[in-house]
Amino acid sequence: MNKASELREMSDEQLSITLRETAENLFALRIKAQTERLDAPSELRKHRRLIARVKTIQTQRQQAAKGDKP
Repeated sequence: MNKASELREMSDEQLSITLRETAENLFALRIKAQTERLDAPSELRKHRRLIARVKTIQTQRQQAAKGDKP
């Protein structure tokens, strides 16, 4: 999917959109996993990791912004 370097090039708004879409997809996959068999169970892990990457980058940007201001 998205590498961390690709995510770092995105704007804050794009990251927020990616996070929201990925969370929605993960929710749908979880529901589908409970009701029927998934074609690719590894998609759950991929979505969880992408969410973690996006949140990490958002946190780093917030800390950098706070660090710049005295």
